[in-house]
Amino acid sequence: MNNKTVIEISQLRKRYGKKEVLQGIDLTISPGKIIGYIGPNGAGKSTTVKILCGLITDFQGEITMLGKNLRTDSLEIKKQIGYIPENASLYESLTPIEFMGFLGEMRGMEAERTREKAEALLDIFEMKPNANQRIATFSKGMRQKVLICSGLIHNPDIVFMDEPLSGLDANSVIMVKEMLTQIARDGKTIFYSSHLMDVVEKISHRIILIDNGKVIADGSFDELKQLSNDENLEKMFTRLTGNTGHGEKAGAFINAFEK
Repeated sequence: MNNKTVIEISQLRKRYGKKEVLQGIDLTISPGKIIGYIGPNGAGKSTTVKILCGLITDFQGEITMLGKNLRTDSLEIKKQIGYIPENASLYESLTPIEFMGFLGEMRGMEAERTREKAEALLDIFEMKPNANQRIATFSKGMRQKVLICSGLIHNPDIVFMDEPLSGLDANSVIMVKEMLTQIARDGKTIFYSSHLMDVVEKISHRIILIDNGKVIADGSFDELKQLSNDENLEKMFTRLTGNTGHGEKAGAFINAFEK
């Protein structure tokens, strides 16, 4: 690993019973990049993210992040990363300010500084009026905004995002896309896992496609497009993962209602 590498993965394998979900993933990731990590359901995307975040510890292979070994320095690594999942348990009896204050205290942040950052992040999402309301009263989209703010409040060097736009309105999606671009410009690394091909295509500096636990495509969209001649990421995804015939399947679905 060199000073231009923030994540290095060597022969990452993970098995659930008889099924090997990850079958030898090798990746080297540089700072200041948005990595689009895509694949069909069951390909191993979320498993990869959870391993990198230290949530799954029984894996094979070697992972180095920010110059530290994930097996031996997991706690130190966790201090420098952010994790924004699609669904996560929130302390619903708390307000967003209280919840982020709790997270800030766990990370050793000063209380006043944490509050200032929490209010600033909530304001970006037009949620400052909700800062002192109980999370239990929030919609799915509002909860997701709290998760995004919580994952960024400590200014992490690497941000892992697993379907982070779930439940967000169109304006919030646009804002998050711009926020990620600016974070990457500041030298941060975004590891972005999603099924939303149009978003991945537009914001990613590098796209990694996995299927059946293996990397089957890796490069910028322009690089992959030149190799495949696919006009967009959605068509490339469909062709490479073998899930063709969507038009025929949609037609059969409609015909079923007409009989």
